Amino acid sequence: MKYSIIIFVLISFFSKCEQDDRFTTAGNRMVQDQIVARGVTDSATLTAMRKVPRHLFVPPELIRYAYDDNPLPIGSEQTISQPYIVAFMTELIKPQKGQKVLEVGTGSGYQAAVLAEIVDSVYSIEILPELAESAERRLKQMGYRNINIRCGDGYAGWPEAAPFDAILVTAAAEEIPQPLIEQLKDGGIMVIPVGSMMSIQALTVIKKEGEEIKKETVLPVRFVPLIRSE
Repeated sequence: MKYSIIIFVLISFFSKCEQDDRFTTAGNRMVQDQIVARGVTDSATLTAMRKVPRHLFVPPELIRYAYDDNPLPIGSEQTISQPYIVAFMTELIKPQKGQKVLEVGTGSGYQAAVLAEIVDSVYSIEILPELAESAERRLKQMGYRNINIRCGDGYAGWPEAAPFDAILVTAAAEEIPQPLIEQLKDGGIMVIPVGSMMSIQALTVIKKEGEEIKKETVLPVRFVPLIRSE
């Protein structure tokens, strides 16, 4: 009986190691073929994308598709973004150590984890309680201690934690929320998809320089809408 248990433990251990190796290989291939090949060059972003295990942020029945080149449903009519879009938006805010970043739209917590690998602290807001709770639980289990999650209306931002070096919005707003502009640090960058579900959305980069707000559209995209509280 004792030897049977030992054999079972050894088989389980080696099976897990083999599975982990497959996920690591899939993650490295994802970064090279989907992200580097499309022009993302920021080393911190690429390292974070390789390190964060994307398969832990998707529903169990979709794990086999975790490293594919497309978004995936995560429940509550929400999605985890395409890997390239996550990397591209991360690179756009020019993340670095010492920064404090606000994310609007926690979802599964994947984007927050990528950011947390680079910056000092991440503040992430999710309006859907079930997603906020599951993301917070997942991220804590994975050992992230520099991510703060709040359930609330992301349109209003997180004023008591402001100002932020960068703000990253992962849902489409029909207009750029003024509270988020106000919570952006002088010299800060915000990336946000702008437009409705019925029209082409434009990924927009906003740079705050004193009293001047500069806007640039960089890519047509399709995101789920930014949900507002009643």
